Amino acid sequence: MTTLKKDSLLKGTLILALAALVARMLGMFQKIPLEYMLNSEGQYAFFVANQIYLILLAVATAGFPSAISKMVSERMERGNYEEARRVYKAALIFGAVAGVLLTLILFFGASYYATTIVKEPSVSLAVQAIAPALIVFPIVAMMRGYFQGRQMMAAGGISQIVEQFARVILGLALGYIFLSLGYSDTTASAAVTFGSVFGSIAAFVIMIYYSRKLKKQDARLSNTSAEARAALLPNQPYSVNKGPKLKFRTIYGEILRMSIPALLTAMTINLVYTFDSSFFKRITEKVYTSVQATDVAAILGIKAQSLAGIPPILAIALGSSIVPIIAAAFARKDQSEVNKQTSMVMKIVCISGVPIAMYLTVAAYSVTGLLFSSNEGYDIVALLCAGTILQITMMTTNSILYGMGKQKQTMYNTIIGLMMKVVFSTLFGYYFGVYGFIIGTTICFLSITLLNIRLIKRDVSLHVMGRKWIPYIAAVVISTAACWGAERAMLSLTGELAPKLSYLIAVLISGSILCVIYGILLLKLKVITAQDVEALPGKLRGPMRKVMRVLRTG
Repeated sequence: MTTLKKDSLLKGTLILALAALVARMLGMFQKIPLEYMLNSEGQYAFFVANQIYLILLAVATAGFPSAISKMVSERMERGNYEEARRVYKAALIFGAVAGVLLTLILFFGASYYATTIVKEPSVSLAVQAIAPALIVFPIVAMMRGYFQGRQMMAAGGISQIVEQFARVILGLALGYIFLSLGYSDTTASAAVTFGSVFGSIAAFVIMIYYSRKLKKQDARLSNTSAEARAALLPNQPYSVNKGPKLKFRTIYGEILRMSIPALLTAMTINLVYTFDSSFFKRITEKVYTSVQATDVAAILGIKAQSLAGIPPILAIALGSSIVPIIAAAFARKDQSEVNKQTSMVMKIVCISGVPIAMYLTVAAYSVTGLLFSSNEGYDIVALLCAGTILQITMMTTNSILYGMGKQKQTMYNTIIGLMMKVVFSTLFGYYFGVYGFIIGTTICFLSITLLNIRLIKRDVSLHVMGRKWIPYIAAVVISTAACWGAERAMLSLTGELAPKLSYLIAVLISGSILCVIYGILLLKLKVITAQDVEALPGKLRGPMRKVMRVLRTG
């Protein structure tokens, strides 16, 4: 019988980061076949239902997993196993109650939400179809938090990946079946959203499996400890000191104090996109007809947001790994290490994230045409992807502040940014339609980034590029211009070919040119130095040394 083992900090972080990346990629690319399957009305219904579901799911879990992880870990470290189990029990009860209540609210409130707020009654069925997934998901979230507290990240990571596979594959399959049977696109979109129910069940089954395994293992270890004590001290009775019974009210109070600041910050992107899906038709009614608004909102939710989710992926992984490192250095008051790690992570996200965002901006025409049924709305894709540069910096600075223990201040910055989003998206959206919404989103990310950097600089000497900002900007501008020129040239040269083939060639050539020129410029202009290479992981260090040697001799 296999034994569940504790994961090291590094291994645990990598497991969670990998699971988050796989989940995000699957969720993102689900929208590509969806755009081929459904018309604009069906796509918009999925967009609205998925966003309101993600918000309510976050509310149902209320940031509990991280709080539970910390509370369980602390109590297990002190040997207070009974309190750790009671924290877990309280969390499961909360998850069950919250899941049932929010499912009922979402199911019976779907019609009001669709008709009164969204002003599109046809999305009601998709919202109702996704509601049952909320019954189980909060419980799954609590279980993941408990396993993280026990330093067993594999269970949560595997359940997250299985959940996404079940949700995406079964949801798309069910939608295809409904379309084949002659149902409308809005009904088929409801079938696709019902895939989240399959995902929640799959995740729950995985967590139940690991929970039973852990329970048997704990019982086996407990019996072994009792027998060992009896053999060593035969004349002293064995007993367990359970201590005073921890009240659920105390547990919930502690969890909420820890989780609420983290919750709002983590929900920023979902809140921004939910605002867009909920109020788009209402705010833009002077710019678009009802049919036009549905078409444009579908492009924003299915095409633009899918591609805009690519550049921040590295920032998510770095955020997961940098928090414990900065937290440890900050706790031991190692200011030089805090300065070093903070500056390094900001430099990495600038060097890696910005060119991806710029590529998707200038090559949006070909990328959109290649991945989706047409390149209609590529300008919306380009504008939203350009704004992800600020989304990357926002997410990274959030992670840094978390590591510094400044969750509350980060929450206040997030609230200010969200207020800016509402004000500017409402104002600009009324006059400029979808472009006004994107401008509001960009202003939101910019506001939070600037406020976060200001807060970081109070305690940290931040040296991201130093005197190398101009060479770095030159590398970005030159490589991006070359990418744009290559894409235009390839589209012109391959104009007689099938459109998809033409787009594919343009994407591959322009992307390759950007990577090569950008990499060469970073090294030639000494934006990346030998010291930076030495700071890389071992497997990357060797190849990068060879590249630098070739460029120097060349």
